[in-house]
Amino acid sequence: MFIGHFGIGLGAKALQPRASLGTLFIATQFVDLLWPNLLLLGLERVEIKPGITAATPLDFVHYPISHSLLMGLVWGLALGLGYWLWKRHLGSAVLVGLCVPSHWLLDLLMHRPDLPLFPGASPLLGLGLWNHPLAGQLVEGLVFAGGLYLYLRRTTARNKTGVWALWGLVAFIVLVHAANMLAPPPGSPTAVAWACQLMWLIMLWAYWADRNRRPRHQVPAPSEPALVVAG
Repeated sequence: MFIGHFGIGLGAKALQPRASLGTLFIATQFVDLLWPNLLLLGLERVEIKPGITAATPLDFVHYPISHSLLMGLVWGLALGLGYWLWKRHLGSAVLVGLCVPSHWLLDLLMHRPDLPLFPGASPLLGLGLWNHPLAGQLVEGLVFAGGLYLYLRRTTARNKTGVWALWGLVAFIVLVHAANMLAPPPGSPTAVAWACQLMWLIMLWAYWADRNRRPRHQVPAPSEPALVVAG
């Protein structure tokens, strides 16, 4: 899953407006931000096998550090604790921590049985929606659209940047998702690892867009003109 994880981040913002959308995106995609670095270090492995699933040619041979359920919980605890030490806001810290293992649960829907429960001799799980592209895309689209709906209901733009930065971000995420689905198989695992580093651009973009938005119940500052613009 790709776009659905961002839907969880958008929806989470509606639960804890004090947490930045960029931070919530990092949390929901943390294991996918970690994974390419582990590939480059040789600690995890992926192979290119066109046809292994209908949606992706990637065979996730070994990735227990980033993508096992146990380590997802560990990374979530670490990220939540780090956020609490930084911001001292318990509710937001708990939500950030929970967003990390949410990645494994959504991946469980999409992956073939390749997701470990824990490092070592673990059973491998996956419900395999990647082999049913229409159903898989419907699930991803609904999760993303639902999260975006909640985000738009709970936030409003401080200025024009808050409008266009958000919709530009949404369009970019959808474009990257489409490219992932339609592009030819990558040339090598190393190429996959370096391409995944570009996801940090989405994180930075989310911080920028969210900085230019505010909760709907918050009274605008005197320097903030009211915008009569949807979203």
